[in-house]
Amino acid sequence: MSTQDQAPYVASCPECDVDLQTDAPNEIIEFHRRHYRVTGHEAEFEYAQLDLDEDVTSDGLKDVVWQLQEQYENGVPIGVVAAVMSDRGLSIGETLDEIHEVRMTGGLYEPQDDHLGAF
Repeated sequence: MSTQDQAPYVASCPECDVDLQTDAPNEIIEFHRRHYRVTGHEAEFEYAQLDLDEDVTSDGLKDVVWQLQEQYENGVPIGVVAAVMSDRGLSIGETLDEIHEVRMTGGLYEPQDDHLGAF
């Protein structure tokens, strides 16, 4: 596939050689969840064309959401957060686990399903 016809978000499972190409970042999260539930394997981002207004300079999950939330009216899609965190070395599963932990401490909230805001 050339870079001209590549979808903005691509994830795959390195163990099963299956992938998903999509325009919607949260579809990557659903792909990961379904695939992990069925196989126990973690999907990984292969490519994410992040269309961010500003560079995200933070490494911490809560700070990343904080920096991105002004660009999204009803919360930052978890798929975008996972793509940014993937650039910082966290897998999709590790990002989802960290989101859960930070939400339980009250640092993040979910204004709609699979979208995040930071306090």
